[in-house]
Amino acid sequence: MASIFSRIVAGEIPSYKIAENDKFFAFLDINPMAKGHTLVIPKHEVDYIFDIDDTTLAEMTVFAKQVAEAIKKAIPCQRVGVMVLGMEVPHAHIHLIPIVKESDMLLSNPKLKLEAPEFEEIAHAIKFYL
Repeated sequence: MASIFSRIVAGEIPSYKIAENDKFFAFLDINPMAKGHTLVIPKHEVDYIFDIDDTTLAEMTVFAKQVAEAIKKAIPCQRVGVMVLGMEVPHAHIHLIPIVKESDMLLSNPKLKLEAPEFEEIAHAIKFYL
C-alpha cells in the first residue's frame, strides 16, 4: 500500500505544495512545529533515507537546500533547521523548520494549529522565492 506521502505526490490527498521536480516533492507539514515547516520527499517511495542511492540522496539534499533558502527569505527566522527522523511515515523525508533558537526544534513543543488560508498564504510566500 502506498504511503500517505506517495498518495500526496499522486494527487490523491491534497497538500500545500511548495516545489516539485521529476524526482522530489516539497509541501507544508499539516502539523507544523513552526510556520513554514516543510517536508521534502523523494517521489519514489523509499522507507529509510539512507536506503536512497548516493546520487539521489545528494540531489535530494540540493533540492532541500533550495527550498530552505526560499523558506528563510519568506519566513522570519534565524535559520532553517533540518531534521530527519523517518519513524512517523514509512517514506523518507526531510523536515525543514524555520527556527529562531535551538529549542524550536524540540519534538515536545506543541504543534501549531493553522487554517487553510494561512497555509495557502505561507505556501505562496515561500514559492515566491523559488
